[in-house]
Amino acid sequence: MDHRNRRLDIVLALGIAAFILVPWYRIEGGFLGFGWLSDFPSEASVAPGILQILGFGRWWLGVAAAVMTAAVAARFIADPMRRGTVLAIAGALGVLFLTLQGLAIGFSGWSWTVSETLFGALADGQPSMGAGAVLSAFAFVLIFSFGLAERGVMKGDAFVVASIAILVFLVAIFVFYPVGSMLVGAFQDFDGSFNPDGFTRNIQDNSIWSLGCVVGGERCGVAWRTLWLALMTAGGSTIMGLAFALVATRTRFPFKKGLRLLTVLPIITPPFVIGLALTLLFGRAGVITESLSNLFGIEPGRWLYGLTGIWIAQVLSFTPISFLVLIGVVEGVSPSMEEASQTLRADRWRTFWHVSLPLMKPGIANAFLIGFIESMADFGNPLVLGGSHGVLSTEIFFAVVGSQNDPSRAAVLAIILLCFTLTAFLAQRYWLSGKNFATVTGKGDSGSHIALPRSISIAVHAMVIPWMIFTVVIYGMILFGGFVKTWGLDNSLTLEHYARAFSVEMRDGALAWTGVAWNSFWTTIEIALISAPLTAAVGLLTAYLIVRQKFAGRNVFEFALMMSFAIPGTVIGISYIMAFNLPPLEMTGTALILIACFVFRNMPVGVRGGVAAMSQLDKSLDEASLTLRATSFRTIRKVILPLLRPAITAALVYSFVRAITSISAVIFLVSAQYNMATSYIVGLVENGEYGVAIAYSSMLIVVMIVVIAGFQLLVGERRLRRENRVAGITTAPSLSLGQEKTV
Repeated sequence: MDHRNRRLDIVLALGIAAFILVPWYRIEGGFLGFGWLSDFPSEASVAPGILQILGFGRWWLGVAAAVMTAAVAARFIADPMRRGTVLAIAGALGVLFLTLQGLAIGFSGWSWTVSETLFGALADGQPSMGAGAVLSAFAFVLIFSFGLAERGVMKGDAFVVASIAILVFLVAIFVFYPVGSMLVGAFQDFDGSFNPDGFTRNIQDNSIWSLGCVVGGERCGVAWRTLWLALMTAGGSTIMGLAFALVATRTRFPFKKGLRLLTVLPIITPPFVIGLALTLLFGRAGVITESLSNLFGIEPGRWLYGLTGIWIAQVLSFTPISFLVLIGVVEGVSPSMEEASQTLRADRWRTFWHVSLPLMKPGIANAFLIGFIESMADFGNPLVLGGSHGVLSTEIFFAVVGSQNDPSRAAVLAIILLCFTLTAFLAQRYWLSGKNFATVTGKGDSGSHIALPRSISIAVHAMVIPWMIFTVVIYGMILFGGFVKTWGLDNSLTLEHYARAFSVEMRDGALAWTGVAWNSFWTTIEIALISAPLTAAVGLLTAYLIVRQKFAGRNVFEFALMMSFAIPGTVIGISYIMAFNLPPLEMTGTALILIACFVFRNMPVGVRGGVAAMSQLDKSLDEASLTLRATSFRTIRKVILPLLRPAITAALVYSFVRAITSISAVIFLVSAQYNMATSYIVGLVENGEYGVAIAYSSMLIVVMIVVIAGFQLLVGERRLRRENRVAGITTAPSLSLGQEKTV
C-alpha cells in the first residue's frame, strides 16, 4: 500500500506542478531554451495555468484545475475501491476536458460556432498547448490508470494498465488525430470554415479518375496510374524477392554471401538515389544512352522519364525488402512435408507447386503488401523519374508547396491514397485469416529441402544473376558519380563535390564545419539517434502487452497500432501538417514533429519483431519472476529484455535507417532549422547538383553501416548456455542473466 501511495503521490505532485511551476502554453523558441525564465510568471505568454485562470481571464482552465484538485482529495479516501473509482473518473474527465477545450478554443476565440452560441463570445483565445498542458494531460492519464489498478483491473498491475493507457493516448494523438484532421481538411476552406465545394470539385476532377486510355498508360488519371504502378511494383518485387530467396536456400549458387550483401544495400540507400543512378545510366546524357548513340546512331529518348523508369527504380529499391520477408518463410517450409509428397510419387515440380508454394502464402502476401504500400508511398523515385507523369504522392506534394496551394486537393488525394493502401491491407488480412500454414512440428526430418525443379532453377538464376550485375553497375555509378566534375559533360576525376559538401577548416584555433551539407547531416543523425531508441522501446512494450497480457479489446488495440504501417508516408506527412500547424498542438517546424513521425511511422516493425521473438519465450519465465514478487516492470527489465536482444537490434537498426532514408513524410515536415538529409539531397537534385547529391548519399551509406555495426555491438547477442551434467535433466533460461541453467 505504501508503494502504491508513493507512486500516486508522485503523479499528483506532477499534476500540481503542471499548474503552478511551468508555462501552460507553448513557448516561442522552445521550452528547453529556458529564455522564458526572465518573464516567468508575470507575462501572459509564459504564465503557469493557475495565473492564466486568475490573472489573464482564461477561466475555462479552472475546470481542469478543479478536476486535478478532486484527484488530490481522492488520495485521502481510505477505501481502495472508492479511491480507485474517484481517481479513474477524475483522470478520464481531465483528459476529456483538456482535449475538448484545446479543440474548441483557438487563437482568436471559439473554433466552433455551437460553442459561441452556448457560452457567448470570448474576449480572448489561447495559444497552443505547452509544457504545463502536456504535463497535466499525462498526469490525468496516469491518474486514470492508477484508479483502474486500485479497482483490480489487470490484477491491480499499475504498470501494465498505465502502459496500455499511455500507448492508446499517444496513438490517438499521433496517428488517428492527424488522419482525422486530414479527412476534415478536405471539407474546409482556407479560413477553417466548413465548405464541401473543394472536396466535391477535387473528387470529381477528371485528371484523377480519367479512364480514356489503355489501363496503366501514362495518360490515365493519377489515381489509376498510381494503382497500376503499385500493382506492377508489388508483383515485380515479390517475384524477384521469391527468386532470390529460392536461390539463397534451395540452390548451390556460389555467391550467396554477395547476394545477401547486395540485398541489404538498397535498404540503407536514400530512396531516390537509385532513380538518380538510373538517370546517369539511361538518361539523355547517360553512359549507356551516349554509348548506344555513338555506336549505333540510336537517337537518345526520354523513355526513362515516366512509369517505366519509376517501375524499374521501385523494383530495384523494394526487392530487397521482399527478399528479407520471404527468405525466412522459404526456409521455414518443413522438409518432411516435401518428403511426404515425394513418397506419394509426386515429382519435384508437382511437389513445389502444390506443397511448397502454398505454404509460402503468408510471406508472399506480406511481401506483396509491403511492395504495394511502399510503391504507393514512394516519393523520391517518382520525383526524379516521373517527369510530367506524376503519381499521387508527388501530386499531393505539389498541391501543398506548389503554385496550386490547395490544401483541400492535397487532402482529397491523400484520402484516395489511404483508401488504396487500407484496402490492400484489409484484403491481405482477410485472405490469410482462418488459415493454418504451420509446418514446424516436433517430428524429425532430414533437415534439407528438395532441389528445385530444373525449369524453376533456370528461371530464378536467369532473374537473379542479371539483377546482381545490374545492381553492381548501379552502385558503381553511385560511387563513381561523386568523383566526376559534371556527369556526361566532364568526366574528369575530382574531390570537389565531397569538399563542397563536407569540408572542414580551422578558424581561430577551433574546428569549423564549412561544408554545405554539415547542418542537415548533424540534424539527421541527431534526430535518428533520438527516434531509434524511442521507436524500439514503444514497439517492444507494445509487443509485451499484446503477447503477455489479456485485456478487453486487445485485437482492436493491435490492429489500430498496425494501421500506422498501412498509412503511406505521404499521407502521414500531409496529415501532420494539417493537424499540428494550429492549436491545440502546434509542432510544425520543430524537431519534435519529426521524431513523433518517425516513432509512430516505424513502430509497427518493432511490434511485429517483438511479437515474433516474445512468442518463443515460455510464459513460465514471467510467472516465475512474478511469483518471486517482482513487478511487471522489473520482470521486463531483468527477464524479457535480455532474451530479446535480436528483436531490439532489428528495431533499432530499422528505425535508425528509416529515419535517415525516409523522404515521403519528411519532405512536408522539414524546416530551415531542421532540414533532414533526404530533403536536402532532393533540393540538390532539383538544382542539377548531381555530384554533390551523390557524394552526400555515399556518406550517408557509410555512416549507416558504421552505426548499424555499433548498435549490434552495444546490444550484443542473446546467449543461451546449456549445462546438461546429468542425462535427461532439462534446462531453462536464467531469469537474471538471459542464460540457460540446469534445473
